[in-house]
Amino acid sequence: MEEKNEEELLKLSFEDTNVARNLFGPRDENIKYLKKYFNIKTSIRGNLLTIVGDKKEIENTNKIINELQGIIKKGFIVKPTDIDQAVRYITHAHNTMDDLYKDQIYIFPSKKVITPKTRNQKAYVEAIKKHDLVIGIGPAGTGKTYLAMAMALYAYYKKEVSRIILTRPAIEAGEKLGYLPGTMYEKINPYLRPLYDALYDMVDMERASRLIEKGIIEIAPLAFMRGRTLNDAFIILDEAQNTASEQMKMFLTRLGFSSRAVITGDVTQIDLPDKRTSGLVEVQTILKGIKGIEFVFFTGKDVVRHPLVQKIIKAYEVKGQNGEDRKHAEQ
Repeated sequence: MEEKNEEELLKLSFEDTNVARNLFGPRDENIKYLKKYFNIKTSIRGNLLTIVGDKKEIENTNKIINELQGIIKKGFIVKPTDIDQAVRYITHAHNTMDDLYKDQIYIFPSKKVITPKTRNQKAYVEAIKKHDLVIGIGPAGTGKTYLAMAMALYAYYKKEVSRIILTRPAIEAGEKLGYLPGTMYEKINPYLRPLYDALYDMVDMERASRLIEKGIIEIAPLAFMRGRTLNDAFIILDEAQNTASEQMKMFLTRLGFSSRAVITGDVTQIDLPDKRTSGLVEVQTILKGIKGIEFVFFTGKDVVRHPLVQKIIKAYEVKGQNGEDRKHAEQ
C-alpha cells in the first residue's frame, strides 16, 4: 500500500496591502495559477495566504512566492506569464529572478523598463552590450526582435549611437509585389509592420514618428541597404532566415565605424523560393569563432507569449523529429 505524504500548512502574512494585492492578482488569479505547477490548496483572507500541501510542494511554492514578492517590491506588476518564467528559471536553473532583473533596459522618454524573462534572453541582452555583432536564432515569441529594439533605443538615448536602422527582407508570400495595389512604400509597409509594432510599444507614436521623420530611426526593406555604409548606427536585421546568401553578405559588409548590429531569425520558418540557401543558416558556419561576433540560440522554453504557443512549438518540433526519423528509416 502506497504511503501518503503528510500534509503541512504554511501561513504567509503580508504587511503591505499593495504587495499582497499585486502578488495575489485580480480575483486571486496569480495564486490560483500556482496550482498549475504545484499540488497545493490555498485560501486567502485579507493579507493572509494559507497554503496546504506536502512539504516539498510547499517549499517550492514558497520559493516562487518569495521571488515574486521581490520583483513586486522593485515596482513590477506580476502576471501569470511572470509565474511561468519564475517557475522555469528557478526550478530548472536553481537561480534567482534577481539574476534576470539585473539586466533591465530603461527606455528613458517613456520611462518603460524592459526585462529579460529567461536565461537565454538575459544572455542575449548581455551579448548585445558586449559585442558589435550579435545573431539571435530561435522560434517566434522568444523576444529576439523586441529586446534588440529595446537595446537600440537604450543605446540611442545613452548617445552611444546617433541613429537606429531597422530592416527585414520583403519576401513575397503568395502574391507578387508588382500586382499589389498602391505605391512601392505601401506595398512593402506590411512587411515592416512588426518592427513598427515593437517600436510603438516602447516609445509613444508621436515621439516615434518625429524620430522617423528626422531620419534618426529608419525602417526599410533589406534591398534598400545595398551600396550604403552605416556609421554610428544600431542596425537590426529581422527575419534574417529569409535572406539569401548574397543578401546576408551584403548586409554584413554594410557595418561601418562605431556601429553595432543584431541579426534575428527562425531557421524553421524559411520562405525563400527555389530552395535557396538561407543566409542565416550559412553564417552559423562561416562566422563561427570570429571574435566580436556572438551567437545566441533560443528554444521553445524562451517563448514569452501565450502559454499555448510554447506547446504548439513543441508539437511541431516533435512532428519534425518524427519526420526525420522516418526519412532515415526509409534510407
